[in-house]
Amino acid sequence: MNFKEQLSKITGIPKEELPTGYQMIGDIVILQLKNGNEEKIAKAVSEIIPNAKTVCVKTGEITGEYREPSIKKIWGNSTETTHHEHDCLFTFDVTKIMWAKGNMNERKRIASQPKKGENILDMFAGIGYFSIPLAKHNPTCQVLSIEKNPNAIHYLKKNAEINKLKNITIKEGDSMTDTPNKWADRIIMGYIPEPIGFLKSAFKALKDKGVIHYEGVRNTGEEESLFLPVKEEGIKQGYECKLLHTQTVKSYGPKRWHIVVDVECIKKNE
Repeated sequence: MNFKEQLSKITGIPKEELPTGYQMIGDIVILQLKNGNEEKIAKAVSEIIPNAKTVCVKTGEITGEYREPSIKKIWGNSTETTHHEHDCLFTFDVTKIMWAKGNMNERKRIASQPKKGENILDMFAGIGYFSIPLAKHNPTCQVLSIEKNPNAIHYLKKNAEINKLKNITIKEGDSMTDTPNKWADRIIMGYIPEPIGFLKSAFKALKDKGVIHYEGVRNTGEEESLFLPVKEEGIKQGYECKLLHTQTVKSYGPKRWHIVVDVECIKKNE
């Protein structure tokens, strides 16, 4: 008996009015409901998934500069949880902080990229989506995490602590103005929509040779065009840029894809 069938059996609600599945983050279940019956459905979910301490429901889309979720609690107590992924722990409040489960493989891929002893700049660090696994799996590297959202900074500091990381520096600030000068061997630009306005700051922070991981959204067949804004800004800043890899992360809509390009940047001789 699948999840929907179990819900229908317990609640007596027709299957077509029930969600087909759920998202589990730590010990919190998140549902998308078509109609009402929130209290009845939440109680049934707590019986079907006994390790769930809280049940929440999505009420809208992710919005705002800080990419905040629209989620409310319908059963349980705390909306704060600890999620385990790739040998890392992430503590956060699901009603305040976005968690993109579809980015799981990309977080793992990025953490596997650095060479020994690199300086890594995470320009939009959030709660440490990339910073925590980068620091955890690359102990000889130094990670600088910049974030301006106070809620995210709170959990970023907490996550660095619970993962016992000594090679991460956290800076509450704006990557438009607060990036270091000529410091980074590798830069993570993990922000949707595409952070094109921050490329000048990224090149300011890059050493004479380094790699930029740049995120954006492109239509089917246009994935590699995400390289062009990096290349164009690189030319302005005196760098030659080479596309190393184009990674499709997940679907972002009909014939649209969340893409990451890995770009090698080398300062040209003056």
